[in-house]
Amino acid sequence: MENQNAKKGTTTVGLVCSDGIVFAADKRASMGHFIAAKEVDKIHQIADNMALTIAGSVADAQTLVRVMQAELKLYKMRNEESMSVSAATTLLSNIMFQYKMFPFFVQLLLGGVDSKPAIYNLDPLGGVTSENIVSTGSGSPMAYGLLEDQYEEGKPIKENANLAVRAIATAMKRDSATGESIDLVHVDKRGFKRYGREDVKKILESLKKA
Repeated sequence: MENQNAKKGTTTVGLVCSDGIVFAADKRASMGHFIAAKEVDKIHQIADNMALTIAGSVADAQTLVRVMQAELKLYKMRNEESMSVSAATTLLSNIMFQYKMFPFFVQLLLGGVDSKPAIYNLDPLGGVTSENIVSTGSGSPMAYGLLEDQYEEGKPIKENANLAVRAIATAMKRDSATGESIDLVHVDKRGFKRYGREDVKKILESLKKA
């Protein structure tokens, strides 16, 4: 039976761009119908060139974030180079598959840039799909409606950052488990960047005027 006392993540969005990848997420964690926390980080940097989003059980997801951060740091120390995004995804998939009898109750997006930008979607048993546009969590049906209509391949981070914020904002209007503020990051060849609250606020204001 589902544990209603477990903190859960809600809506995340990932977009592949011409010059990198964009992740966006809301900040609310819920326990059933109760808002358990209003400032949960659902997008985590796991390497210089990679990020991981979490949806589902916050405890399970945070454990996997810590494991991946440690594994990728160890790999870089041993090999004097960073692991590729596809190899990191395979590693995470194998870790999750080992626990298939008692799975992690999560859905994860792993994205980054090496030879090219890429985002991978991982289910609780470690199943992997490569995606250009993807959303996870309870608000994903609302986000997908907008993304499928508005996303175009080959657009830069600047344009897709606006689309990702708009998708989360749309989910927040209709999904009670999605709410509070919006977290936005991108990864390009220069590395990981998290946008500040004022940056996101400006994007939201520009969307209202459009």
